[in-house]
Parts: sequence; structure tokens; C-alpha cells
Amino acid sequence: MPVVTDRDPPVTDATGRAETPLPVDPPAGTSGRVVPRRRGGLIALDRSLELLPLFRLSDSGEEGAVSYTAGEGRRWRVLPAPADRVPGTFDQDVFIELMHRYHESGAPTHGVVRFTLHAFLRAMGRKVDGRTYEQLRAALMRLERTTLDPGGAYIDADGGRRQGAFALITAVVVERRRGVEREQIPLFPGLLTGDPGDARATIAGPVRANVDAGRISYLSVPLYRALGSPVARRLYRLLAAVDAAAAVGDTDVVPGVLESTAASDGVAAAVLWTVPLDRLAELMPLAQRYPSHLQRVLEPAHAVLQEVGVAASVDVRQSGKEWLVRYVLG
Repeated sequence: MPVVTDRDPPVTDATGRAETPLPVDPPAGTSGRVVPRRRGGLIALDRSLELLPLFRLSDSGEEGAVSYTAGEGRRWRVLPAPADRVPGTFDQDVFIELMHRYHESGAPTHGVVRFTLHAFLRAMGRKVDGRTYEQLRAALMRLERTTLDPGGAYIDADGGRRQGAFALITAVVVERRRGVEREQIPLFPGLLTGDPGDARATIAGPVRANVDAGRISYLSVPLYRALGSPVARRLYRLLAAVDAAAAVGDTDVVPGVLESTAASDGVAAAVLWTVPLDRLAELMPLAQRYPSHLQRVLEPAHAVLQEVGVAASVDVRQSGKEWLVRYVLG
């Protein structure tokens, strides 16, 4: 769990940012860590993780563990710490910002991300006050203490199916400001709402390994933030991972039917994904189960994702007793 101390913060430039490297597949015949490159506004995420349900799309404390069966006896579970809940919508945003800062610091091999709580909340577009400081501290604790039990559903960097449990982040530390710094806070009105503190967290080894190996999907942080809705944000993450899987022919890890069409006669190439509606609900995950309720929740997200060009079209239709969703990815 996060450790709160009164020690002097480490001497580092928390604001100095290296060029963001995003991983690419290593050239044939080479090995070792992939050296990423920056693509304007994009960050690389662990595609194996993005294709599995993790964050509840509400912050209710009444919901239990997330469980997802990936087929062939493989079962993914997200297990909350005792007396806590599974990560929710705020935690999803915190994790994306952690990955953003991880890439902006050059994707360090040790995985350590350093930041101030104040700057972190500002970057997320959140109000900065005592309540949100505590909310961020609680989210960091939750991400560290939540157990991800892969059950063979999560694919490691070497292509193997992982069995060992892990957490999204480790070694979280929040260090309070030194006394002399706290005395100076009243000189800066923007800091009057609380003691910001310096923090650090380490991105989990399996996540870093997949990013280094190029088992990734790309996400635009500005677009993610602009979407606003937790459902739209999660669906954007999922569709980006499906699109990335199609690009490398990794179709076995995607439920439903995944196809790619080549460009011809002025028609652009496209990725087509057809997935049962109830399966999509499990991947998000969504608490609703009736098709009409699911469509009502998904419709606004579908509309905005088509508007921004993530999806060229979305078609929800009934086939016999089954409801299907067909995405044409732009």
C-alpha cells in the first residue's frame, strides 16, 4: 500500500520530460528492448491488458470482483483488496495518466513514474482540492492492492499465457512536502487547498514487458480526455486494442469475428469486428444485461466515437436469439 512519509523528496526534475518513445515491432533478426518513438499525442498501452475487463464503469462500492471467461478454461479475475472495491472510473483515468507519464519520461526500464499530486490532477482535468488529493491517494492505493489473476487469459511478452497474479502498479510512495516548503505554500494561492506532496509509482513488470516487446495498442491522450464519458473512454481503449490486434494478425485473442479488408476502387482499408452484445458487455464490463438496457448505455458512446472517427460505423442487430454489434473501425 502507499507509504506516506515526511522525508525530503528525492532530488529529481519531476517536470523534465524526454521525448516520448512509443514501441514498434523489433526488426527481424534483432532482440532486446524495443526503443520507442513518439507519435503526436499517442501513447502505447499493453494490448493484452486492454483486451480484458478491468475497471468497473461506476464507482459503486457494492460491486464485487470482475470475472471474465476467455474460453478453453481460461478465466481472468480482478480481485479487490479486503474492505475495498475493484477499480472504477476515476481509477481508469489515473492509470491512463500514469502510462502517459511513463512514456513521457522515456519508458524507463525500472518503470518508476514520479509526479506531484497537484500536477497529476491538473493533467487529468480534475479540480484540485483536499477531496481530490485524497481521491487520488486512494486510487493509487487501490491500483496497487487490487490483484489481477490472469488464469491464462493474459498473454505475456513471450507469447505465453500468464498464470501468476500481479498488480497494475507497485511500490507506491507519497511523500509530504518538507516543512520549509509547507511554510511557503501560502505565498502561492493555487496551493492553498492542500499539501500536494510528491509521489512515485512503478508500472507493473508484465505491463512494461509487453510494451517493450511491441504487444501494444495506441491511444490518443487528448482524445481520451475529450471523450468525457467513462463508457466512451473504455470503448475507445477496447476498439484501439482490437484494431491493433487486427493489424498484426493477432485475431485469436479477440472474441467474435475480426476481419480486415484491403483498399480497392477508392474504398479505404477497414477493420470489421462483429461481437455478441453480451460478450461486449463482459469486456467493458457493463452491469446491465438486457439488450435494450445495454444499447441505451452504449448508444451515446457509439455516437461520439463515430463523430471523432474511431469507428466509421456501428450496427447493432438481432440474429435469431442473439444480438450482435458490428464495428467498422476508421
